[in-house]
Amino acid sequence: MARTVPPNEEARSVFERLGYAISGDGPEFIAQRKWRSVRVRTLCAEDATRPGTLDGEYGLECLVTWTDCVDELDERLTEQAPDGEWAIIGVDDDGNHEVHRAA
Repeated sequence: MARTVPPNEEARSVFERLGYAISGDGPEFIAQRKWRSVRVRTLCAEDATRPGTLDGEYGLECLVTWTDCVDELDERLTEQAPDGEWAIIGVDDDGNHEVHRAA
C-alpha cells in the first residue's frame, strides 16, 4: 500500500522515547539530547523514492519513512554516497521502529 502521508507523529514518538527534546513542526524537525542534534526529515512513500540530497552540513541527519519504503530509500541514498553521518529509521502503524545506519 502506498503511503501518501509522512510518518511525522511516529518519528517524533521514536525520538521522544529515546530521550530527545523535539523542536519544530511538520515533516522536518530537530531532535536534541545532551550534545547531539539530529536533523530529522520524514518521508512518505513517494518522497522515499526521491529523497533529495544530503549535504552533510548539518552533521547527523536522519530520514524516517514507513518500514516498507526503507529499502528504496536506502538504495537512493547509497547511490548519492552523501557526506556526513546519516541514518534511516523505518516505522510502522504500531509504533515499532528499526534503525538502518549508513554503511
